[in-house]
Amino acid sequence: MSNALLLIAYFGVLLAMTKPVGLFMARVFSGERTVLHPVVAPVERGIYRLTGVDETKEMRWTTYAVAMLLFNLAGFLVVYLLQRLQRGLPLNPRELSGIEPRSAFNTAVSFVTNTNWQGYYPEITMGYLTQMSGLTVQNFVSAATGIAVAIALVRGFARRSSREIGNFWVDLTRATLYVLLPLSIVMAVFLVARGVPQNLNDYTAAVGLGGETVLIPQGPVASQEAPKMIGTNGGGFFNANSAHPYENPTPLTNFVQMVAIFLIPAGLTYTFGRMVGNTKQGWAIFAAMSALFFVGVAVTTVAEQSGNPLLTDAGASQETTVNGESTPGGNMESKETRFGIAASSLFAVITTAASCGAVNAMHDSFTPLGGMVPLANIGLGEVIFGGVGAGLYGILVYSVLAIFIAGLMVGRTPEYLGKKIEPYDVKMAMLVTLVLPLSILGFTGVAMATDEALASRWNPAAHGLSEILYAFTSATGNNGSAFAGISANTPFFNPTLGMAMLIGRFLMIVPILALAGNLAHKQRATVTAGTFPTTGPLWIGLLVGVILIVGALTYFPAYTLGPVVEHFQMRNGITFSLE
Repeated sequence: MSNALLLIAYFGVLLAMTKPVGLFMARVFSGERTVLHPVVAPVERGIYRLTGVDETKEMRWTTYAVAMLLFNLAGFLVVYLLQRLQRGLPLNPRELSGIEPRSAFNTAVSFVTNTNWQGYYPEITMGYLTQMSGLTVQNFVSAATGIAVAIALVRGFARRSSREIGNFWVDLTRATLYVLLPLSIVMAVFLVARGVPQNLNDYTAAVGLGGETVLIPQGPVASQEAPKMIGTNGGGFFNANSAHPYENPTPLTNFVQMVAIFLIPAGLTYTFGRMVGNTKQGWAIFAAMSALFFVGVAVTTVAEQSGNPLLTDAGASQETTVNGESTPGGNMESKETRFGIAASSLFAVITTAASCGAVNAMHDSFTPLGGMVPLANIGLGEVIFGGVGAGLYGILVYSVLAIFIAGLMVGRTPEYLGKKIEPYDVKMAMLVTLVLPLSILGFTGVAMATDEALASRWNPAAHGLSEILYAFTSATGNNGSAFAGISANTPFFNPTLGMAMLIGRFLMIVPILALAGNLAHKQRATVTAGTFPTTGPLWIGLLVGVILIVGALTYFPAYTLGPVVEHFQMRNGITFSLE
């Protein structure tokens, strides 16, 4: 399938599913009856009775935030203990030992924050119980936390003179039972039908080409793979992630996985429009996300199809064979031939535009500009559809900043969805915006001045900087992907990356909830002829412009020292070396 046809098919499917998925979620979080209620509602009520939750009682933003933080703290402790005590737990056929404390801390933080950064080889490190009861459970509830926060912020825009923004326990339960679990079941069944393993068997012994015994890992793969994609988690059952044939065996499964990553984030844009009473507002957000997405796909695909001129100039053939067809040119290094350049480039943009982090090719082997796009996608806050919930509340923060700037330009009090944007709202939005670069650039600067961190690079010079910068960008952005050119399971990177994940998740969520609480308390102003419209091309262009300008002002110097200088070196016949 050509590049254009693949992109058209993908975006067409995504566009067709956005409204029905978004409408369903709007009904779920508004407490309306849905097609799943006859089956799921009794389970939901049973959970409330068991836990003592009153679904009719709502929370102020402070109570909502405390409940969210305590729940995630409990999740961290459970995942940490499962790893540390793994050797004595059941469902551990390989008798894998307990995880070293710093690595266990890093992994527990990673899965609780929806990052799923993995500095280890999962198939030879984690037992089945740890995978299922710890990591897979967090794939659901960490994603549900993001959705709950997004819905709380939407209520802030939608409500008038209210002190409450919802009930965290109810939002968490409904996001899991009505949205994440049903979609994951359907996808897991599809994956099993396409050849993805789902069992509790011991590893299979086989004889290698040299006569040696080879152990082939397997296990409950499909049940983790489905929420990994649906919940934009990204943590793989195998170290090769979605490049592994047991996780992603065919071009069809690859296509479905790409759709799954954007499905809920895209649907939430329609949910937003529906809940605030104007679906055009949701489509405007969708359009802004789509514009940024298409630019990223174009740059990455062209860069990867162009390949490395150092190979062409040396007379080496860059002809590749993909699905039995000969394709001239392009950078196929660290890409699977069953996917090819187009599907690998598209997957890379999707997984970093969302906070997923699953990979079907190694970004470390992309061309400099091809690798810069995934880096920039995360650095912008993953608002190009983004993670489940995180993408929506991230771009709504940018919307607050954009409307504030518009108000300054025309000399009017800024309003968004009828809510006056006042100093407190701008302060909370700016706090959210500053969290990412402070963590990303701060930790990267420390790492570049630390011998232990520099020794973890697999490459020196500009590419080595990109490897370290990508690691802290991915951690702070709760993405979890890596350049695959850095040894991060070290005494330096395990705690620092863990802290970056915590900062990127919870130091963003708390001010967002504060913003939601402040907005919910306000009255909605009447729309007049002087009200700045926030549904047309002018607004979409302004929003996209603010996102790009903030990103450029923040990260351009770092990118110049990394992928940009490496690109010009490559064009001039200079390449990095391990020597």
